[in-house]
Amino acid sequence: MRYYDTLTFVLEDSNMTVLSPPRPDLLAYREATTLDFPKLVTELTRILGKKLTAYIASVKDARAVDRWMTGSEAYRGVDERLRLAYRLAKMISDHEGRRVVQAWFTGLNPELNDRVPVRLLREDNLEKVGPELLGAARAFLAGG
Repeated sequence: MRYYDTLTFVLEDSNMTVLSPPRPDLLAYREATTLDFPKLVTELTRILGKKLTAYIASVKDARAVDRWMTGSEAYRGVDERLRLAYRLAKMISDHEGRRVVQAWFTGLNPELNDRVPVRLLREDNLEKVGPELLGAARAFLAGG
């Protein structure tokens, strides 16, 4: 078997090409990592809305979100939280509608011991809860 890239491999003895589907979060990871912050915030608010975005960022006034979309620098720690929030939102929105994404973010999640994803994003240590949130999103997309 020879590997040509991460999505395609050829079985040498059968002349058959098999396409493996990418993990559902690879595109979301790439975008969350590479998008300029104003574009990321714009896209996140398109999916979650300004109020949820502001909540995750721990700001009381959604006008801060407007300022970030126009290029103002984010407060300390906000960039990392919103990038993870975007990654999760993008993962789910690639397969579900905006209302489902918002419900996933705001509802009690059995994969997270009935904790609320948006609250974890806002209040907890991202190194600790980040992998849990990503696992819960992957399980949701897998139907489990």
